[in-house]
Amino acid sequence: MLRWGRARRALGLGGLGGGTAGRAPGWGRTPGGAPEPGAIPAGVSGRPLRTAGPLSADFFRELGQTLERMAQTLRDQLPSSGSGGRGWIPPGTHPDPRPPDEADVVVVGGGVVGWSVAYWLKVLEGRRRHGMKVLVVERDPMYSRASTVLSAGGIRQQFSLPENIQMSRFSASFLRDINEHLGVPNEPPIDIQFQPSGYLFLASPQNAAALEATVQLQRDEGAQVTLLSPTQLKTKFPWINTEDVAVASYGLEDEGWFDPWTLLNAFRRKATSLGVQSCSGEVRGFVTSANHMMPSAQLSARIKYVHVHMPDSLEYQPVACAIVVNAAGAWAGQLLEAEGLPRGLCRPPLPIQPRKRYVFTWHCPNGPGLSCPFLIDTSGAYFRRDGFAGNYLGGMSPPEEEEPDTSDLSVDHDYFQERIWPLLARRVPAFESLRVGGSWAGYYDYNTFDQNGVLGPHPRLENLFSAAGFSGHGLQHAPATGRAVAELVMKGRYETLDLRRLGWDRLVDGEPLEEHSVI
Repeated sequence: MLRWGRARRALGLGGLGGGTAGRAPGWGRTPGGAPEPGAIPAGVSGRPLRTAGPLSADFFRELGQTLERMAQTLRDQLPSSGSGGRGWIPPGTHPDPRPPDEADVVVVGGGVVGWSVAYWLKVLEGRRRHGMKVLVVERDPMYSRASTVLSAGGIRQQFSLPENIQMSRFSASFLRDINEHLGVPNEPPIDIQFQPSGYLFLASPQNAAALEATVQLQRDEGAQVTLLSPTQLKTKFPWINTEDVAVASYGLEDEGWFDPWTLLNAFRRKATSLGVQSCSGEVRGFVTSANHMMPSAQLSARIKYVHVHMPDSLEYQPVACAIVVNAAGAWAGQLLEAEGLPRGLCRPPLPIQPRKRYVFTWHCPNGPGLSCPFLIDTSGAYFRRDGFAGNYLGGMSPPEEEEPDTSDLSVDHDYFQERIWPLLARRVPAFESLRVGGSWAGYYDYNTFDQNGVLGPHPRLENLFSAAGFSGHGLQHAPATGRAVAELVMKGRYETLDLRRLGWDRLVDGEPLEEHSVI
């Protein structure tokens, strides 16, 4: 993601930072929210794919601003001049590399969901003389493989389940006033570089009725979404080829994209300021109360210790705890296979596994431009604008039988050339002449059961709570997820949003709660 505050303000797009309350003029309705009259006909060029011309001056100016942003990020992470010459410490990591001997709550996973849970636990705790000890354990303190920072950074209201729509609405409100929630005294205001732009879902004739029903549900939940006919779609976005499109849905407010790293860092810094501890390590084992029971008597158990293995070491530190939160993302399912957990009590298994997804960037000076939404094609391919100089990014989830190897984050560049580019060029003829740029890969914490998050207490491991399995929408739902799980831990019930249907019962009963708007 590319982020430029001054360019965004000059164009009237706004942002989320820069004020005490964190409210910005750019948050809310997307630019040009209502359909416009009149249509501009356009066809699909049959010319072969070709290479774009020389890069524009805007591109190099944008590149310079991006490099300055990267430099600032590095400066934020370097030790202060008064550190006495000590070595560099990863963000949020305690100078002592070993975790404490005990904690009230151990959060396994230091991505945006884990830090959100930690933050909300301290908020709901309130002021106490002896504060609750919360420990966040992250095995990748550099976040080189973290799903959070490798995502496309989108937020949308357009889901097919009421719970997901409600979580998006909560998160949008939270992000709108982010400095009221996550601002830290004597630190600069938080600007997550929000770019307001609606999601645009295109539906074929076969899927038109389903999309229309979904939009009605979204409206019932308070989301501002409009339906566009092919003629209205062509009028509003003349660069789109509307062939095979029967209807489209377009978000009018609280949709767009933002900088995932800034949000993660904001949660981490605020939680740390409230007393949350963190350490680098990997939880690979547990000690439970079942270790002292006969197998026939094991109906339930409590986790008593987690074993945190030190980086690049054979040592591990047992941490006594009262509560464990599984926010391990793509490895949340693997965590429940760790040593020390009774196999008979870990049923049903947590059906979450890593799925690798590619994101590609390209340059196209004659592309959609500033009017470009976050578009999801009938084929499943998606793209959005990336900055202001003719840059775009996008990708597409592969069919089940073609899932790539998840052992590393290498990118299959042929996947773009052979599978995605032809679809893009068909939908946006200007993309025939795009110039391929960079690429990266990240992990979905993919719930193979129904592509929805699994929240709440484990049915048989009494003090284990789950917050994982969002299948690509964990970043945007992190504020709501953290609040929900913290409410369960602190109060024993949901208070803000009723997310009971996202609990373990559906896994036990074998009844999927399908989300049909997974990108």
